[in-house]
Amino acid sequence: MSLEFLVASAIAVLTAGGIYLSLRGRTFQVVLGLTLISYAVNLFLFAVGRLVVDRPPLWAKDVTEHADPLPQALVLTAIVITFGMTALTVILSLRSYLESGSDQVDGYADRDAEEGA
Repeated sequence: MSLEFLVASAIAVLTAGGIYLSLRGRTFQVVLGLTLISYAVNLFLFAVGRLVVDRPPLWAKDVTEHADPLPQALVLTAIVITFGMTALTVILSLRSYLESGSDQVDGYADRDAEEGA
């Protein structure tokens, strides 16, 4: 099993889980799904920069080949942006819950909880 297959499988699993959770009705699951999708995108960006083993990430005089630092810089920037957007989404979800009393995406109360109560 190659490294490329493992990374592609991880991207596929993260994307599938993210899409599944994003289509759920509760806000926490949607936030978690969007986070998983962002992890999949970050891993995809990192993999696009070519996966190489045993190459130094920094330039040195005696080293002829080194890893490309651009994908790493892009992924670090994406991680910071994702963290900020996730924090904003969590705050907006909490505000929506406090105002509507429901954590459903559409703002209506959960029908199963009302029928059971």
